[in-house]
Amino acid sequence: MASFAQFGNDLFTGKRSFNIVGRRRLWYAIAAVFIVVSLLGIFVKGLNFGIEFRGGTELRVPGVSNMDSYESRAADTLRAEAPEAAEVSVTQIGTNTIRIQTGELSVEESNGAIAALAEEFDVADQDVTSSFVGPSWGETVTNKAIQALVAFLVLVSVVLALYFRTWKMALAAIVALLHDVVFTVGIYGLLGIEISPASMIGFLTILGYSIYDTIVVFDKVRENTEYALESKRTTYAHAANLAVNQTLVRSINTSVVALLPVASILFFGIAFIGPGTLLDLSVALFIGMAVGTYSSIFIATPLLVHLRENEPEIKALEKKVAKRAGRASGKLDASAPPGMETIDHAAPPGIKTIGADGSGVALLTEDADGSEPDQLPDPEHLGGTNGAGAGDADETARTVHPRAREVHPRARGPRNQPKRPPKSKR
Repeated sequence: MASFAQFGNDLFTGKRSFNIVGRRRLWYAIAAVFIVVSLLGIFVKGLNFGIEFRGGTELRVPGVSNMDSYESRAADTLRAEAPEAAEVSVTQIGTNTIRIQTGELSVEESNGAIAALAEEFDVADQDVTSSFVGPSWGETVTNKAIQALVAFLVLVSVVLALYFRTWKMALAAIVALLHDVVFTVGIYGLLGIEISPASMIGFLTILGYSIYDTIVVFDKVRENTEYALESKRTTYAHAANLAVNQTLVRSINTSVVALLPVASILFFGIAFIGPGTLLDLSVALFIGMAVGTYSSIFIATPLLVHLRENEPEIKALEKKVAKRAGRASGKLDASAPPGMETIDHAAPPGIKTIGADGSGVALLTEDADGSEPDQLPDPEHLGGTNGAGAGDADETARTVHPRAREVHPRARGPRNQPKRPPKSKR
């Protein structure tokens, strides 16, 4: 646990960093493969809608003592009473209940099937239940779910655009959101999982979780990028990548904590409860929450940087950072964290390695022409918070050339300091 905490601290301070934004083409390719496979599952293999959507008759036989070959026995018994019945689906619910779903049966066929199933599985006739569901009910649920999805996307887009003061953040979040929904529904199609009204509720629920995780990441992205645009000391992409790394451990921890209870429900639903509302809901939540974490990290932020990289303000920032780095050292050190430049020995006077707490963090105290910089980096952006992590920041900042000038704690005082009086001669 301590090592994982240290790992998270290293990511936050910038001592360690994953180049997530820089490898966005790789994440785009992976997402494209996922989407294509999901679309094949949706439109080629097709979705397995439950009886609530397609309509039909459902019969339940509880208290079965002998479950041997229950699927074939139930199917053969039903077809003997209703030869023209549509496709028959037989599943086990709990430990001793059998559920049979088929197309619409007439009253005579339904009564005959109840008596035959009761005799086959040695239960009382009155214990076997039969219910009919019309397809109009499922159609109503589908229409309402689509309306809720459209309203949700519109409201989320407006709120994000107002909150982050840019429509491009809202667009990136919506794209990540649609990625999650398509992938989740595609998994249902590929695996043939039955879609019930509870599944539809799960699809809508994962939208809220996914957008929450994305907003957490975007909030840190906004903080870092606003600082970058004000200080002119690091690029927009570098600041955004640092934000993703700083929220990486938080996103993983939040997702694990949220997935644990859902995984427990899923396990008990498969092992003991069987098909039903609880299992349908937990399957949708588990898939959607897992893929939502992935999209918040690897889709939303890289896409945001991609959308903004051609803006005049972002291009001007990149030129400013490149120009400053070129005057200081010829180039930026790729291994240095955002906001910490590698200083070459040829840098003119005014380039010093000082820290807010004397830790030796590399800062540009003056521009190459001797003028004051626009703004000094905040210690929090360089890994030091209230003196914490000073040692890590010191180790990270040792990209400074050995012959660069340093300010030692015992450096010389002001030049106009009065001299000591000469010793008197005896």
